[in-house]
Amino acid sequence: MMNAKWEYGEAVRLTRNVRNDGTYPGLDPGAPLVRRGSIGYVVDVGTFLQDQIIYSVNFLEEGKIVGCREEELIGADEPWTPSRFEFREKVRAAKQLAVGGEVLVALGAIGEVIKVIRDAPGGVAYHIHFDSLAGRVLQIPEDTLEPADTAE
Repeated sequence: MMNAKWEYGEAVRLTRNVRNDGTYPGLDPGAPLVRRGSIGYVVDVGTFLQDQIIYSVNFLEEGKIVGCREEELIGADEPWTPSRFEFREKVRAAKQLAVGGEVLVALGAIGEVIKVIRDAPGGVAYHIHFDSLAGRVLQIPEDTLEPADTAE
């Protein structure tokens, strides 16, 4: 078997929200299962399509055992900086964003999180692709973003 990073019984932290992909019984597909930042314990290590290690992680507080990919986990004792938003989440510009006096992003513009940068100077930042700036990705500090209104 491939080299697993974690063994049975080790504590791990989830780095992104996990939703039901349709394999978790009793909940609708897309329903939230476990929130990022939650700590669980590895109860099984398996593979998916022979090239991905999948960890069955028991999240005791949530009362759920969930399959997680290695890139979704860090050691429970590793540094963790919570973020307001995560990969693929829709956000809105809380301020007008300009570079050298040129407004690149209007107040209220909608964008999508491409990457979360937890170790950015000054706090969490994001690579955001704004719908109004086709083909460009900007690094935006967390305090200049707000959740996009999902009731559109």
